[in-house]
Amino acid sequence: MNSKIEKTIARQQEKIQEGQYYEAHQQLRVVASRYVKQANHDAAIDILSSGAQLLLKAGQGGSGGDLGMFLIDVYNKAELKPDAGNKGKLLSLLRQFPSDEPSRKRFIQEVVGWSSKFGEYPAGDPELHHVAGTLYAEEREPYDAERHLALGTKDSAEYLARLEYDWYREDESHTAALYAARAVFPYLLTGNLRSANKALLIFNQRLGEDNKGIPVQEVTSKSSDMRVYPSLPLLNYVGLLLLAVQRGSADLFKQLTKHYAVYIKEVGTWDQPLAHIGEMYFGIKIPRQGNPLFDMMGSMFFGGGGGSGASTPKSKRVEAAAAAAPPAADVD
Repeated sequence: MNSKIEKTIARQQEKIQEGQYYEAHQQLRVVASRYVKQANHDAAIDILSSGAQLLLKAGQGGSGGDLGMFLIDVYNKAELKPDAGNKGKLLSLLRQFPSDEPSRKRFIQEVVGWSSKFGEYPAGDPELHHVAGTLYAEEREPYDAERHLALGTKDSAEYLARLEYDWYREDESHTAALYAARAVFPYLLTGNLRSANKALLIFNQRLGEDNKGIPVQEVTSKSSDMRVYPSLPLLNYVGLLLLAVQRGSADLFKQLTKHYAVYIKEVGTWDQPLAHIGEMYFGIKIPRQGNPLFDMMGSMFFGGGGGSGASTPKSKRVEAAAAAAPPAADVD
């Protein structure tokens, strides 16, 4: 950052400290626009990132958000790659946004879109997804958190599992599998078996810690270990599904799905994701209708709306929960 830019930022900082937010916002925009016209993208980025930070720290979410959006526009014009430095500026801004600032959600969408366009990940950079997802998780916004954590880093599985378990604790005890599946299925549908296994392991650990008296059987084989809950048949199904995927056994998948069909039917929303899992991992073809991953993740797991406007139910419970606890079933 050269001395001229430093002086510009210092002058606007003084205005912000004096409460002249509008004037500072407009002058920062004018100066940045001038640099953009000169194709001096580095200078524009310095002005916008610093100015947005100052305004956000001063509690001016709308003005800071506007400069943040302008910053992403410059990133796109300059065709910048999502390297550590470029992402760092955006993540620093993201963490400054108030949770109730309306422009924050659009800022996140635009950041992910930029990383998708100029990076190596078509669905957006995992680190950006992880940070956004953890912010939403901390704010108890499960649908938004799920969208991002499912596409995050290797650390995201733990956050998603803990989010789902905490959400489950607000619901009836027999609905455990519905919440565990919200952590497991998206990872399976993005081909991330390791994170799917990690998420279920963490969910089950929390379940065991909080319910010392729950009946559980430890099943051990040469290739895997598994906890079986006689009173939670669908949770057993999720675990056995992961085992079938690891083994690549279409016959085991079919047998499991048939064995647990009555419980799966009670849920009412698992047929579509299970059909896609069957096709992805076991070659069981299904008719093509749009993009199966995003159709499924939008319609089932992320609040029914699929887009950024999906709303969280007031109760924050999974709506597919059965009205009464299903009877226990023996596990083959």
